[in-house]
Amino acid sequence: MQAAGPRRAAPALGRTAPTTAGSTSSGVWRRAVDTMLGRRASAAEVRRQNLHDRITQPVTGDYRIALLSLKGGVGKTTVTVGLGSVLASLRGDNVVAVDANPDFGTLGERVPRQTTSTVRDLLAARPYIRSYADVRLHTSQSSSRLEVVAGERDPAASEAFTDRDYRAVVETLCTHYGIVLTDCGTGIMHSAMDGVLSLAHALVLVSSPAVDGARSAAATLDWLGLHGYAHLVERTVVVVSANRPGAASIDMEELTRHFLARCRAVVVIPFDEHLAEGSVVELDRLRPRTRDAFVELAAMMADDFPAAGGRHAVPAAPDGLRTW
Repeated sequence: MQAAGPRRAAPALGRTAPTTAGSTSSGVWRRAVDTMLGRRASAAEVRRQNLHDRITQPVTGDYRIALLSLKGGVGKTTVTVGLGSVLASLRGDNVVAVDANPDFGTLGERVPRQTTSTVRDLLAARPYIRSYADVRLHTSQSSSRLEVVAGERDPAASEAFTDRDYRAVVETLCTHYGIVLTDCGTGIMHSAMDGVLSLAHALVLVSSPAVDGARSAAATLDWLGLHGYAHLVERTVVVVSANRPGAASIDMEELTRHFLARCRAVVVIPFDEHLAEGSVVELDRLRPRTRDAFVELAAMMADDFPAAGGRHAVPAAPDGLRTW
């Protein structure tokens, strides 16, 4: 399900030393004991260990994932929380998701709210932040250890969240978090989007299993290629998220083949009653198939960690701005 392509880098921010993720030594030790006892691991156990090892491999500096969709209501925020929760629950470093949606983003409602602070408050506090504890005052944390910086609920302040603001927030977060996920607004033309795309190492493009959703996703890939982000298209994982029960209204095999011709991988997230609630996401309340799909998605994203550490930097636009 993966297609390799030429790679270019996102710019380095924050830490430069490797981040030590959850150690795989326990898995190695367990396999060694099994070998001595003559126990043969089942195919399912081998696969689980492989996924775990992929997800927990170290990140050099930090890794930034932008999640986007051209069409609303396809599950982008849900996928952000699901992916981030799996990464945070299995890794040893800090994982944060930030709401960059200018249209009343709901990311902050998908984890237990521990603070009223928003991304705008974090930006205002930036001159005074000296440690992880200072940043933690502005995040809410789920049971999976995923932290979330909530979006601004005031429409005037949210709309004023600019490209430069986004870059400043990400620079602050990258100092203290190994993985930063950005839940983007619907569409690709809002004010912070250039910063989101310029700083991303990889994209997750979320679509519904329907003709209009697939067309919107394809249009997004076309737009990225035409506006200087072809390197991100090659590092995009397409997620087809089912937001209602029953069979898809589109040929899923054909849809998968279409996107694999352009992107790195395709992952299908099945319908899940817990996710459909639109409330706080708890991994242990997901159906096994849904949880497995998010683990597969996390492993797909983690496969790019080693390559990201060796990329050359893409310079930022002058003064953090680009004119289209």
